Amino acid sequence: MALVKPSVPKGTRDFSPAEMVKRNYIFDTIKSVFRKYGYQQIETPTMENSSTLMGKYGEEGDKLIFRILNSGDYLAKVTPEQLAARNSQLTAQISEKALRYDLTVPFARYVVQHQNEITFPFKRFQVQPVWRADRPQKGRYREFYQCDADVVGSDSLLNEAEFILIYDEALSRLGLQDFTIKINNRKILSGIAEIIGKPELIVDMTVAIDKLDKIGLDGVVAELLTKGFTQADIDQLEPVILLQGSNVEKLDQLKAILASSATGLKGIEELETIFTYLQSFTLQKATVELDITLARGLNYYTGAIFEVKTNEALMGSIGGGGRYDDLTGMFGLKGLTGAGISFGADRIYDVLEELKLFPAASNQTTQVLISTFDKEGEVFALPLLQQLRNANINVELYPAGAKIKKQFDYANNKNIPYVVVIGSDEVQSGQLTFKNMQTGDQQKLSQTDIVNLLSNQ
Repeated sequence: MALVKPSVPKGTRDFSPAEMVKRNYIFDTIKSVFRKYGYQQIETPTMENSSTLMGKYGEEGDKLIFRILNSGDYLAKVTPEQLAARNSQLTAQISEKALRYDLTVPFARYVVQHQNEITFPFKRFQVQPVWRADRPQKGRYREFYQCDADVVGSDSLLNEAEFILIYDEALSRLGLQDFTIKINNRKILSGIAEIIGKPELIVDMTVAIDKLDKIGLDGVVAELLTKGFTQADIDQLEPVILLQGSNVEKLDQLKAILASSATGLKGIEELETIFTYLQSFTLQKATVELDITLARGLNYYTGAIFEVKTNEALMGSIGGGGRYDDLTGMFGLKGLTGAGISFGADRIYDVLEELKLFPAASNQTTQVLISTFDKEGEVFALPLLQQLRNANINVELYPAGAKIKKQFDYANNKNIPYVVVIGSDEVQSGQLTFKNMQTGDQQKLSQTDIVNLLSNQ
């Protein structure tokens, strides 16, 4: 049998110990901010029933869902006619489960399934991988982690204002200095479709204008013309897409444009409420910008929508979300409003790596290595090993027998900053050699002194 070259599927990655330290730095930072704002962690399964996921993300989203073939003989109950048809009914019959596409729809399913066990408003966060059958490219993977926070059972727009604060605090803590939180409202987009006279084409309109950054105005116009919009419609839409000015000035212009649309005016009112809440807070680094072209292609958004972009690196959005009025209604629980945001952890990782924003300590997993010459030194080291771990100090004991140079190389390769060397002299005197691997300095210290020194690092 020929040897198979080991590899991973395109759009997926392995993570080394050093990378995992950095990833956990991101996750831990975001989780701590979520908890600060009252969110509690849950987890849902890697796979969901296909019926849970399909139809929730729009036509384009459904195409990106990874389906899982039924186990066993998945074609056993398929007729030759069904097999020849090769349509969605066949897919549903041979693939009853799928990998989750995002964390929001599984969360809605969770809320409905556990509605009698949870207290509303229910504020949860979730940090888990999701899968999309997308074309891999820079910043876009087929398997990637999302860090979501959602609240259901509350229609207060203070939740939206706090989402902006969460983005601002978490990304500022991670070291980003210049990022923009874009905000819009799907009711405004619905209002625009109304005044054009094409309310039934709202989804096609939002999907197209959401691509403005990627394909430009000409590309958006070309797509709209293929979706049933006329040039006259586009002439009305173009000035709205190209709105300029401050957030207040944009809202004033929109009030005039959408004067005949109650839905559009409601969206404007909601944004004004969010901006009023924000006046009571001081943002650290974020710029909040009303962007009328922001559409967030997912069908379930009904109110405010968000997208976060860094201005320090060439990267797509590093976060996004919005309000959804009746997502749980798809699973039988009507009238339960919700809102949520997501951090794109993998993209944030790439941005922090590019900008060299990971703290030096994030490369360290072990604070000190105990290095011994022989079995006598190894036995002598065991109580110290226990003392250090009892003091919550990350420590390793290198197995006795290796040359001291090899042990020092091990420490250097793992970025371990300190080594305690124990030879026969140290065993007899009780004074151990403590070496700083960065500077090369070394000193003689007692076990107690070593524990105290490392505890204060």
